Order: sequence, then structure tokens, then C-alpha cells
Amino acid sequence: MRFSSAGLPIVAKYALNRGTSQHVLLVYRFAIATLVLAPFAIVFDRHMIDQNLYYTGIKYTTVTIATALCNVLPAFVFLLAWVCRFEKVDVKKVQCQAKILGTIGTVGGAMIMTMFNGPMLTLPWTKINNQS
Repeated sequence: MRFSSAGLPIVAKYALNRGTSQHVLLVYRFAIATLVLAPFAIVFDRHMIDQNLYYTGIKYTTVTIATALCNVLPAFVFLLAWVCRFEKVDVKKVQCQAKILGTIGTVGGAMIMTMFNGPMLTLPWTKINNQS
């Protein structure tokens, strides 16, 4: 399941680069999910995020940013719960210290991942832009 969720942004970016509408891509994804993954989703994972925003974000950014933001969502939820006082944080407790360190690590890792400019991978579906 993790392999498919990691590969989905790559396939989505490929389809979006070839002119597929993000809304049509969303319909295809949900149709396939209904046929193949719905029984597993009902049993194991009942929470869903709005996929329209996800695909619109991938269309206008990179796969790296989309993947990093998906991984940082729990940290943002924790911070929002803390600000809204749904989450009580006592820095003297080990559990709260772990939550804070995990949030810092998650946000820091996502920032490093999105800001790192590594070598360009030449995959068959990538558009090479040599206008540097």
C-alpha cells in the first residue's frame, strides 16, 4: 500500500503533463479505488482527504512538494489542535516532548526534502527544459 501511495504522485504528474484534467484524473482514481481498494479502505482506513486539492496542487507544483506535504499533515494537525487547545501539552511529560520533537522533525524533514535540489532524473515521461 505504501508503494502504491508513493508511486501515485509520479503517475499523476505524468498524466497531468500529458494534458489530463485533474478532475478527470480524480474520477479515474476513485473508480479504480472503488473496484480494487474499497474493501481494504473500509476495513483499515476510513479517513479521506479532499483529492481535488491534492491533484490541483500536483498540477502546479512538483511531486516532491506533494509528497512532503502529505507526510507533514499530522504535524500540522497537532499544531492546529495545540493552538485551538484541543491538545494539552505539558513539556515536562515524556509523551508531550516526543510529540513536539516529532513535529519539529517532520516539518524540518519536509522542508529539507522540498528545498534540496538534487540531480534531475531523466525518466521517459519528464519534460527536459534546457533553458538555464
